[in-house]
Amino acid sequence: MCLGIPGKVVEIRDDGPLLMAQIDFGGVRKEACLAYLPEVALGEYVIVHVGFAISKVDEEEALRTLEMLRMLDEMVLETELGAMPDAATEGASAVPAATPAAGSAPAASPPGAPA
Repeated sequence: MCLGIPGKVVEIRDDGPLLMAQIDFGGVRKEACLAYLPEVALGEYVIVHVGFAISKVDEEEALRTLEMLRMLDEMVLETELGAMPDAATEGASAVPAATPAAGSAPAASPPGAPA
């Protein structure tokens, strides 16, 4: 499955053979290539997939999609991270230990790996 994310074009520059842009994805800015959309203007919204702007989208649809992604992120944080123990209140790290517990067998190394 592929995922294209909407963002607002906030800067356009011609880097020789490539037309590049700074795209704002709701507060996060990334570069994207405008080779497929050379006619795009500052302030317009585009769908970006793997570093390329692949289509234009109207502002209302872009903002609605960004809001849905924010809500999805919050739901994941609440369900996934909310189930983890709180290190500050339980006195233990929420991150699993990197070393085996005392008395347990060491993990096997892959063939050819240094011992």
